[in-house]
Amino acid sequence: MRRLSVAYQSANERLLAVQDVSFSLKPGDILGIVGESGSGKSTLIKGLLRILQPPGVITGGEVWLNGRDLLGLGEEALRALRWEEVAVVPQSALNALNPVLSIGEQMIDTLRAHRSMTGNAARDHARTLLEGVGLDPLHLDSYPHQLSGGMRQRVALGLALALEPPLLIMDEPTTALDVVIEREILQRVLTLQQRRGFAMIFITHDVSLLMAFATQIGVLYGGRMVEMGPVQAFRDGGIHPYTQGLLAAIPPAIDEDRTPVSIPGSPPSLTKPPTGCPFHPRCHLAEARCSDAVPALHAVAPDHEAACHLL
Repeated sequence: MRRLSVAYQSANERLLAVQDVSFSLKPGDILGIVGESGSGKSTLIKGLLRILQPPGVITGGEVWLNGRDLLGLGEEALRALRWEEVAVVPQSALNALNPVLSIGEQMIDTLRAHRSMTGNAARDHARTLLEGVGLDPLHLDSYPHQLSGGMRQRVALGLALALEPPLLIMDEPTTALDVVIEREILQRVLTLQQRRGFAMIFITHDVSLLMAFATQIGVLYGGRMVEMGPVQAFRDGGIHPYTQGLLAAIPPAIDEDRTPVSIPGSPPSLTKPPTGCPFHPRCHLAEARCSDAVPALHAVAPDHEAACHLL
């Protein structure tokens, strides 16, 4: 991804939701993207997949996957590429799954559309997919409302991996689940990822979760990438004031003598964004120049970038 920008625009105004975001992945990488609600995480992914709903529009940038320009493909080419080369596990599987089709019908429909599988072959493969995500194949005949939230998320994961795409995107897939189910699903994903070697983008607001398994982390704030680097840099405390604020707000472990500290204020508004650095109104280190100019993302260490005038 090179300098992708997304806006919500009408005849009278343009609201910038994602601005100049860049990153790259290779097979086996796990990129975690973290930020508060409204930071642009889901909009970024919808832009990558080109599933933005009006009035959302891509206003600039490039997205390349295995040598193909996703922003230049026609609708039919995009339809063939989705699920074959990139698939997504959404935030709410109940909303993503078709309520009037059984789980088996939805899986078989995907296999027919992309692999021309029919009859027993498609059903056998669907059964294997459910087993792969830890579900009894008997649920092929179940409907989404008959399954628990964790089971539906497993179905969504099985569907996303049905065609073994080289890139899997997980958009806050465990937000509505309890901690035990969240960890079970996450462990299942990581086991499959290690076995198949696909790259993964994991969207979340929980930076502590990412530090357990990501290979690199990107921090979004106000639609901009403010820090990007290897996971160890974040385990060491991060370098951007916003990243440090996110880490300071994490509840301490049982044996940890620390009091969590919230970041004061609220994320910036799309309708009235601050001038200069988007974080300066909440930053305790802000100087006069921080309100005048947007800091550029620049290298602070090998493979580690941050956007802050003070660095």
